[in-house]
Amino acid sequence: MSSLPRRAKIKVQTAVPIDEYSSFSELSSASEEDDKEDSAWEPQKKVPRNPKQPVCKESKPKRVPRGKKNTLKISDGSEGVVVKELNSSVLIADVDLEDRKNKLDTVQTLKTAKTKRKNSAQSPSAPRTKKLKVGEETNKVSNFKSESNSTETPSTSTLWEGACKKEEDEDDYTADQSPLKKIKTESCPQGQPVRFPANASNVVEEAEMNWDIVQVLSERTNIEPWVCGNIIRLFNDDNTIPFIVRYRKELINNLDADYLREVQQTLEELRTVAKKVRGTIQKIKKEGKMSECLLRALLNCKTFEELEHVSAPYKTGSKGTKAQRARQLGLEEAARTLLENPGMLNLLSYIQPSVKGLSTLQDIETGVQHILADMIAKDRETLDFIRKLCQNRYISIQSSLAKVSSKKVNEKDVGKFHLYQNFSCNIRNIQHHQILAINRGENLKILTVKVNIPDGVKNEFCRWCIQNRWRPRRFARPELMKILHNSIDDSFKRLIYPLLCREFRAKLTSDAEKESVMMFGRNLRQLLLTNPVPGRTLMGVDPGYKHGCKLAIISPTSQILHTDVVYLHCGQGFQEAEKIKRLLLNFNCSTVVIGNGTACRETEAYFADLIMKNYFAPLDVVYCIVSEAGASIYSVSPEANKEMPGLDPNLRSAVSIARRVQDPLAELVKIEPKHIGVGMYQHDVSQTLLKATLDSVVEECVSFVGVDINICSEVLLRHIAGLNANRAKSIIEWREKNGPFINREQLKKVKGLGPKSFQQCAGFIRINQDYIRKLCSSQHTESAGSSQRVAVTSLAGVEVTSEKPGKKKSKTAANVVLKPDPLDQTCIHPESYNIAMRFLSFIGGTLCEIGKPEMQQKIKSFLEKEGIEKLAERLQTTVPSLQIIIDGLSQPESFDFRTDFSQPDFKRSIVCLQDLQVGTVLTGKVENATLFGIFVDIGVGITGLIPIRNVTEAKLSKTKRRRSLGLGPGERVEVQVLNIDVPRSRITLDLIRVL
Repeated sequence: MSSLPRRAKIKVQTAVPIDEYSSFSELSSASEEDDKEDSAWEPQKKVPRNPKQPVCKESKPKRVPRGKKNTLKISDGSEGVVVKELNSSVLIADVDLEDRKNKLDTVQTLKTAKTKRKNSAQSPSAPRTKKLKVGEETNKVSNFKSESNSTETPSTSTLWEGACKKEEDEDDYTADQSPLKKIKTESCPQGQPVRFPANASNVVEEAEMNWDIVQVLSERTNIEPWVCGNIIRLFNDDNTIPFIVRYRKELINNLDADYLREVQQTLEELRTVAKKVRGTIQKIKKEGKMSECLLRALLNCKTFEELEHVSAPYKTGSKGTKAQRARQLGLEEAARTLLENPGMLNLLSYIQPSVKGLSTLQDIETGVQHILADMIAKDRETLDFIRKLCQNRYISIQSSLAKVSSKKVNEKDVGKFHLYQNFSCNIRNIQHHQILAINRGENLKILTVKVNIPDGVKNEFCRWCIQNRWRPRRFARPELMKILHNSIDDSFKRLIYPLLCREFRAKLTSDAEKESVMMFGRNLRQLLLTNPVPGRTLMGVDPGYKHGCKLAIISPTSQILHTDVVYLHCGQGFQEAEKIKRLLLNFNCSTVVIGNGTACRETEAYFADLIMKNYFAPLDVVYCIVSEAGASIYSVSPEANKEMPGLDPNLRSAVSIARRVQDPLAELVKIEPKHIGVGMYQHDVSQTLLKATLDSVVEECVSFVGVDINICSEVLLRHIAGLNANRAKSIIEWREKNGPFINREQLKKVKGLGPKSFQQCAGFIRINQDYIRKLCSSQHTESAGSSQRVAVTSLAGVEVTSEKPGKKKSKTAANVVLKPDPLDQTCIHPESYNIAMRFLSFIGGTLCEIGKPEMQQKIKSFLEKEGIEKLAERLQTTVPSLQIIIDGLSQPESFDFRTDFSQPDFKRSIVCLQDLQVGTVLTGKVENATLFGIFVDIGVGITGLIPIRNVTEAKLSKTKRRRSLGLGPGERVEVQVLNIDVPRSRITLDLIRVL
């Protein structure tokens, strides 16, 4: 196939009526050239509109019969060219979409002109149009998504056309699969073959802006443009973060989930800005106030602050700016003449004594000055210059104590901000937690905050404007130059400086909020992935004073064996000790889990004293402390009432505390993430961003750990990638109605679970093969001689067919052959099963050997000979995909990657604050990680703080650095006491090493 032409901007043909957005592409393509010319400040003249003609709706392609002469042909030097995708990591439009749209408009207009059908032109409020299909025999327009407010579908990947690979061989296409793509990575610049989803489409945005979304996204996230383009396409195809991170690594250059979430959030921000710009343009056009200069300024906006700056004068109810009022008086021509041909300007000719604002020469000069100041403040090149200038100067943010009466502000609250009552710091060096603290103090009216830009910036800016950007084209009289000087000074002081302050504050706050939320997410992940403690009978203790300590004993399978209440701190401690001992002996329980709430310290001392006296002999009892954050909220929730009906909510808390040690992930997902209590300034950040991030982290953790679909709860299942509450409920109902799932393919029978949902969730769902073999064996015995047949096969396991005559086939009917597949117990995705079987044939292995030492030995020896890169090439797959297959075949059936993380810290004795001395070395458990330090529980009732400056990379293990987790809740650390402040209950620690 011949190389396809680059996408070029073309003018709309006169035969096609120009709608309200016809000038968007012209402004976008001409913006760079306009910025280079001295006359760039002058807006383009309006293009005269042609009389509107009847136009048929593009949203109804069914009106164009197939095979007729008006069928659109897309040609590239020859007729009948079938449109195919380019082999590239960043897909680009193969033929100019705007060109094809115009041709379609022309063809359909000629047809509909005969019938004189009344048809409204495409307007900003028009509904979303239907997709047009292409790639068929009729060569219609391919994947063109028409949005109501743009005349052409923009491509965000044009700038990286050079990085794209041309199609080499049509053999890449098969009857039911999409073509192979070659993806460029740092480790493999020549590209790796990757099979895209069948519905892959170009990176297309709804609104045409004067900036490219891929380029801006790359600049803001410091990620290569081709990776950003792939991420946008993956998100557009409704792929989830866990699925992308595990099964599409080559497309995202092995980014981890945190980076992917950051890109997703930035992408949503940019799209929200574009959407808001589009709404603003519609509103201003409706009011009849739109000019081409204003349109260009709006389409240049990349942030909400820029949009607010440009659109503020046009808000409903606004009196209008000084520049607007001056324009209404007819002074805009004078301002333009001053810049273009000052010798022809006579301000006296504008004097009108009877008109306010034009009565004196001074009024006219002031009006011209306001118009020039407004033009300067909204010019893209001018704003870019001042922003670049500020990057190299010392810009500081300052906070001081606000002048407020003591009646309005609590003195205790004022004391919390003593560090910021006379604070100043360079905006490039200020820490995220300092920004959040300053913002909180400002919201409480305790602090006043300002951004300080030095006078040198203003002086250099004014000099540049006079000598370069806003220099008159011809000689100007001194009085006119004075007006220009005053305009530049006024523009900086009244318009540009406030804009810069808002931008700096917004950027600092946004970055601080994101980092705070990301820190919360990292802590949550660390907590959710705490190593479970299976196979133990546990006693959960919810401490309390007056209402006693609530006890709950749970079995190794999380069943409630016994609940009780003991009063340890009301003078009955000795009597209650006998009851506790009897319970521990009866249920053979040697592990006690104590919640860290009220009376935790006293309860811990009570159990530690009994353990030291060997009171529970012959049991060797140990205890641990766990966070009970959110347990009380969960205990009164509908989920808890459904799970433990009739049980007192206080006793439910004790059950939850015990289960947090047995399987932290399964228990903590029942609680809303923000109630788990491992965040920082979580109430000051965007709650929408916080919820989205934490929910994404929960989904990531549950998906990566995986769930056994035949025994997992509905609450756990709804957090699997690709599933939600309704789909999880449907799966549970199907399981209850039809029995256990035999293989992953049966998921397709569940109501509401389509191909996309199956693709996203299948790799994270496990089917225990031992359980299925036992089930099928029992079914074979029970149903021998009946119409239902169960046959044991040699390789795949069991073949089940169930046919009931007279029943209509449905999605849930089991009228298919079901074969248990040993690969269903692994992390290998069903889309890679064929490659996995070919790999097994290469190494001479069988499915029965999955997870066994002989399989691991075969894989190791084969890779030593062949090498993973060559093997991936032979299998026509990528190295990351092959690595997942290798891991899935090597890992034992009961593999749980949470074993790499820390277990709870089991103890037998307690340490008192009086025992501490400066220099004492202790072991402790991380309680919480913040942006300014790590809080560690060292067992004295007060958490110690490791300042963030003491947490260096050298002190972290290679594993921790590789995981990019740093220190998080649950980590066991060795620390040294640096300082003890008893009156303020503060202990400062130094990190020695991570255990």
